Amino acid sequence: MAQRRVVLITLGVMMSLFLASMESTVIATAMPTIVAELGGLERYSWVFAIYMLTSTTVGPIFGKLSDLYGRRPVYMVAIGLFLVGSLLCGLALSMSQLIAARAVQGLGAGGLLPLAFIIVGDIFSLEQRTRVQGLFSGVWGVSSVAGPLIGGFLVDHVSWHWVFLINIPAGLLAGALVWVAWRGQDVPQGARPAVDYAGAVLLSVGVVALLLGLQNLRAPGGLALVGFAVATLAILIWVELRAPSPILPVRLFRWRMFAVACAHGVLAGWVLFGGMSYVPLFVQGVLGKSATEAGSTLTPMLLSWVVTSIVASRMLLRVSFRSLAIAGMSAFVIGAALMARVRPAMSQAELMFALALMGGGMGCSIPAFLIAVQSSVQKADLGAATATLQFSRTIGGTFGVAVLGALLGAQLVAALVEVGLDPAAVPLDTLLGEHATGASALGVQARAALATAMAAMFRTTLVVAVLAWGVTFLAPRTSPSQLGAGPETPDDVVAAR
Repeated sequence: MAQRRVVLITLGVMMSLFLASMESTVIATAMPTIVAELGGLERYSWVFAIYMLTSTTVGPIFGKLSDLYGRRPVYMVAIGLFLVGSLLCGLALSMSQLIAARAVQGLGAGGLLPLAFIIVGDIFSLEQRTRVQGLFSGVWGVSSVAGPLIGGFLVDHVSWHWVFLINIPAGLLAGALVWVAWRGQDVPQGARPAVDYAGAVLLSVGVVALLLGLQNLRAPGGLALVGFAVATLAILIWVELRAPSPILPVRLFRWRMFAVACAHGVLAGWVLFGGMSYVPLFVQGVLGKSATEAGSTLTPMLLSWVVTSIVASRMLLRVSFRSLAIAGMSAFVIGAALMARVRPAMSQAELMFALALMGGGMGCSIPAFLIAVQSSVQKADLGAATATLQFSRTIGGTFGVAVLGALLGAQLVAALVEVGLDPAAVPLDTLLGEHATGASALGVQARAALATAMAAMFRTTLVVAVLAWGVTFLAPRTSPSQLGAGPETPDDVVAAR
């Protein structure tokens, strides 16, 4: 493919990755204004949850469909769904309409997120990929974290409708670049295996049930949903092991590198996206800072993630992915240890330093594992493998947010009792909500109780971070030259360890 076309495709795919990733968080700062205009406060959380549900569920499905039908047509379907959903969100006249539109938007985003990394793995050689993939990982991380800042600016200076409508011109341009620049037939030749409909249904039902259960762990039916999800996913594994072209590549978990990469994704995603979701609560509720200052606290994480992603990816031609991943996760654990020391007297600078270490750790480890997997998997499995790796981080983050939220709630009640406050008389929703700012208004005792509870929560994330660091040592010792060779079978990968 001509260099000019590759550049245009890369720009288009990078734009769509930024938009899809940003939409998971950009709405956060717009929701108070949206609720004031549309009403429906009781369904507030569903605007976030439905996007997460649909985008997380369909990621592996889109990845496998791109293996079967080619990247370009599946990408166009994904961005079409995303743009239709964005338009419907911007035109919503009620909370019910907004939730339905967010579901459609999430379906498209669930395709765009993995396809961005899949297409990079397709059109670039190993040497080129080490330069580009790190940049894509940085864009993905930055856009998901910077979303609330962008949303706040649009709400304050334009309108909440443009939180969604801004996607239309940018998405149309991204789709046009990919459509015009893509040339050649990327659909596999020969007889195409039947689509694994049973696997798609079981995966969708299992993941939706799991996410709903995690969102409602403290509700009576939460644990029942989690149990149902586990049973459904167990049946899914049985079905996928027998399917000729499975949606979820279960057999790839026989490869140590793929299994370690996915385990790392789940654990690191838990710590980073789970713990990071509560950083603004600590900055506002315990340190007493403004919402703007809370958002700026995440800036060092964004910068370190981007810089280390670019640098680490380029180093992969000279240093093994395992060494880079271990170095990155070592910094990640140090950052998590500093986060476990949160307290009312903690300075914002110390917090920013901890987050910078964690962002840098992810910037090193995520591209390393991604490039290692893409360079070793068979061409026919590239889409499914990349999407599953992306899925592991998403599901880990979702699990982390839910479990850490439940832990924080329980610890906070105990801490309030310990300082002599009646939990029933304290409006905990103002502390634990999406835009919690109430702790500073509740006095020193409530602020101290929140700090105690959050310290206990972040100690839990430290334990998980250490597990993620330990898993990284299980990765095979693969040299850059072996990565480029691309083993053809699982047995070859095992032999290369």
